[in-house]
Amino acid sequence: MAKKEAHKDTKATPLAPRHAAEIPPLKPGDNVAVHVRIVEGEKERVQVFQGTIIQIRGATPNRSFTVRKVSRGYGIERIFPYASPAIAKVEVKRHGKVRRAKLYYLRGKSGREAMLKEDKEHKEQPSEGQPRPEAVAE
Repeated sequence: MAKKEAHKDTKATPLAPRHAAEIPPLKPGDNVAVHVRIVEGEKERVQVFQGTIIQIRGATPNRSFTVRKVSRGYGIERIFPYASPAIAKVEVKRHGKVRRAKLYYLRGKSGREAMLKEDKEHKEQPSEGQPRPEAVAE
């Protein structure tokens, strides 16, 4: 038998997502606008997909999030990998107040039923240099 070579540590190391710095911390219930790069022939454009995050699954490097929106009466869900080069930018429009990790129940709701309450704790606080809105009104 041939002599076996010393086994090197070939354990796979998790790869860092390419756009980890550009994607803000996301939670289920957040209303987001995902700017997606679309390539049509030689042209490249950015298309915005705006909706509610209904789930976040996986761990780095295979992490992904699902965004749901209703367009012309039809529910559309799209899965975005965190490390996708097609994502140009992700903007969090508002934080929804939810008590679950998977919001599949939103699939059966429509109109006002599907609206989530806003989470006031995650709202941006005015910085020290700017006057508060109440102080300006006086």
